[in-house]
Amino acid sequence: MPEATLARSAWQRWLWLLVAYLSIGMAMLGVILPGLPTTEFVLLAAWAASRSSPRLAAWLENHRIFGPLLRDWKNGGLIARRTKWVASLSMLVALAVLLLTVDHLPSVLFAAAGMSCGALFIWTRPEKPKAG
Repeated sequence: MPEATLARSAWQRWLWLLVAYLSIGMAMLGVILPGLPTTEFVLLAAWAASRSSPRLAAWLENHRIFGPLLRDWKNGGLIARRTKWVASLSMLVALAVLLLTVDHLPSVLFAAAGMSCGALFIWTRPEKPKAG
């Protein structure tokens, strides 16, 4: 029975590692593509890395761009105001591009609803640690 447990653990570790690397890739694309979220993918990458690779998790936490975001999140689910503005403006740009280029209104409305949910989520997160 121990071999089955080890195999399952190895399988799960590789799955979480794959999720972490795919999320890092999506987050990096999100840095340059308006409308593609960065924050959510960084958080997912860190979560998956913590379950698969301590080295990758440490790299993310010490990364020049992603590190501060992760430290803020670990420090009480904080999202900096600048990050909120950048995310909101990139969603607006993406929505404008969709409105100008996509003729299928239900698709645009569905995307707008998703972006609205994302914006609502980030704007309801605290920006500074709670005093106390």
